[in-house]
Amino acid sequence: SPAVHHHSGLSSELRHCTGYTPQLSTAVLISNFSLFPHALIPLSFQDDNWGETTTAVTGTSEHSLSQEDIVRISKDLDDSVGLDCKRYLNVALSVILGLVVLLTPLAFLILPHLLWPDRLRACGTACEGLFISVAFKLLILLLAVWALFFRPPRAGLPRIFVFRALLATLVLLFVLSYWLFYGVRILDSQDEDYQGIVQYAVSLVDALLFIHYLAIVLLELRQLQPFFSLCVTRSTDGATQHYNLGQLSIQRAAVVILENYYKDFPVHNPAMLTASKSRAAKHLAGLKVYNVDAAGIAQSQSRAMIAAAARRRDSSHNELYYEEAEHERRVRKRRARLVVAVEEAFTHICRMQEEEQKKASGDVMDPREAAQAIFPSMARALQKYLRTTRQQHLHSMESIQQHLAFCITNNMTPKAFLESYLTTGPTLQYGKDRWLARQWTLISEASVTSGLNDGTIFLLKCIDFSLVVTTKKIPYIQLAEEFIDPKSHKFVLRLQSETSV
Repeated sequence: SPAVHHHSGLSSELRHCTGYTPQLSTAVLISNFSLFPHALIPLSFQDDNWGETTTAVTGTSEHSLSQEDIVRISKDLDDSVGLDCKRYLNVALSVILGLVVLLTPLAFLILPHLLWPDRLRACGTACEGLFISVAFKLLILLLAVWALFFRPPRAGLPRIFVFRALLATLVLLFVLSYWLFYGVRILDSQDEDYQGIVQYAVSLVDALLFIHYLAIVLLELRQLQPFFSLCVTRSTDGATQHYNLGQLSIQRAAVVILENYYKDFPVHNPAMLTASKSRAAKHLAGLKVYNVDAAGIAQSQSRAMIAAAARRRDSSHNELYYEEAEHERRVRKRRARLVVAVEEAFTHICRMQEEEQKKASGDVMDPREAAQAIFPSMARALQKYLRTTRQQHLHSMESIQQHLAFCITNNMTPKAFLESYLTTGPTLQYGKDRWLARQWTLISEASVTSGLNDGTIFLLKCIDFSLVVTTKKIPYIQLAEEFIDPKSHKFVLRLQSETSV
């Protein structure tokens, strides 16, 4: 689950639990999916030529660490120290408050028997029935608190959760007020009416159940009705998704957007953006500027340069058109070769029935061995297709063989195997080391604890790109009713001289 902490600039100040400096509107979100995102990758899998040079899979592999990986690992370790301290501190405080709440009614019932047992009146039938009521209500309260507050955290927010902090404060004040009344009216006077003490404990449990109901309304039900439409746009390629959310704070809306980002947005592929940059660089490289002392010569050369740039700009769309056409032709050609290679490879595999396995005298392979046997026949075509579509960094040889073994195990067709490579899937489809987005920064002009409003804009920024989020309020819809009498549906047939009827 993603974890969020305060961020001051881009330097980490969370080396200790309390050694951070909060800001009003900037936060860092770190997805706590893995400690080492892509630190240890087999060297043979990083080679782009694995389809040409590899024909068999060995049992051992070499591992390498780059300088960037070492820096990233050290930074992740530094950040994880403060995040873990903050997370465990919140859990510890929640557990302590929960124990105080659940043990308070029991303490109300036990203390009179420990301090003045001889002066207590006998507990009658009605009093003993209240014991059963207290026991079952405490059990229900315990299960309800566990289900609502002790779920695995989806995220660690940079600021406090306002409603949750408000409820915790309310419960704490409520329990303290009950203890104050209990100490003044019951402990000091050593009240002899034990049935009244039991009823007092029952009233506390009832009030705690009502507070839990209030927590469900504020934390769960309030946000269900959608009020805002959020447009999320990725800054690099313009991929856009829309989400309808309820009354949430900016930081909680950011967590919801990131949770949906990994399943709705196609994986970010920086290699797809290099083509336009290379064309722009080539266009600028064709222009040269010379400094000449003579003003007239410089002016004439500048005019010639502007005219050449205009002619080059007019012809650049033709270059783009032919480049895209050539790229599409190459993609179709290599896709056809890949489909044929995969279909031919799958024809060499035949699933054996249980009776045939007992009679078979030859070699019987498991799915892993079968995948390793047919993979070399399709590796070259697959590698060329992934290179052409700039997806070679998204798929390692090991992941492809695992997917191939999975398809063979589940008796899937060649088309089902190729679907993961012919179309770009969501981010969660790929390995965690391919996501290229582990650290997120929440940038907002408004406070991250404030609620969403019409026109609110905030950014979720990572190393390679950012998600720009704009908020629009869902308009109020006015429906009008119009009644149509079923008897009014009457028709006549208009005949003309040219009509064939």
